[in-house]
Amino acid sequence: MMRIVLASKSPRRKEILASLGLDFEIRVSECEEKVEDGLTPGQVVMSIAAQKGRAVSQTLREQGEDLSDTLIIACDTVVACAGEILGKPCDREDTLRMLRLLSGRDHSVLSGLYVEYEGKTAGAFEETFVCFSPLSEKEIEWYADSGEPDDKAGAYAIQGYASMWVEKIDGCYFNVVGLPTSKLCRLLKAAFGIDVTDLIK
Repeated sequence: MMRIVLASKSPRRKEILASLGLDFEIRVSECEEKVEDGLTPGQVVMSIAAQKGRAVSQTLREQGEDLSDTLIIACDTVVACAGEILGKPCDREDTLRMLRLLSGRDHSVLSGLYVEYEGKTAGAFEETFVCFSPLSEKEIEWYADSGEPDDKAGAYAIQGYASMWVEKIDGCYFNVVGLPTSKLCRLLKAAFGIDVTDLIK
C-alpha cells in the first residue's frame, strides 16, 4: 500500500485530505522558507511548497526511512490583493491592515503544490478569485478579535466567520480553504499516473 505523507501542520489541509478517505501521516517541515525577489504570487507559493516538501523528504531519508512507494505532498497558500502578497498576519495590527485592504475588493488566493514520488517531483499552482463586500471598522475589529484570522493566509477563513462577507468566488473553493484537491488529483495523474480513487480506503 502506498505511503502518503502530508508535509503540513495545517489542520485545514489535514481535514480536506482526510475527507477524501485517504490514509496519510503528517510530517512538518522545519525549514526556513526563503523567497527570491521578483517572483509572481504563483511562483512564490510553488517555491515555498517545494521547500517544505524537499525538507521533509530529506529529513525522512536522513532518518534512514525507505521512501520507495512513498508519496510526499506539500502545499503553500497566499492571498494576493492590490499588488501585495499576503501571508499569515504577524500580529493584530497586521490582521487589521489585511482586512482593511481586502474590504470591498477582489483578490486572488493561490496555493502551490509540490509532490514527490519515487525520486520524481512535480509542481503546480491553483488560483481562485474572491470578492469581499465592504467591511465596517466594527466588523474588522470584531473579526480580528475572534482569533480566526491568526494563522490564515490573508487573515481570513472562508469556511468560518468570513463567509459572511464573501460576495463571489470564481474557481476552486477548497483552494481558498488551503488544499486544491482537484488540481492535486490532476497533478498526480499527469506526473505519476496515480489515480487517487485507487488509494481511497
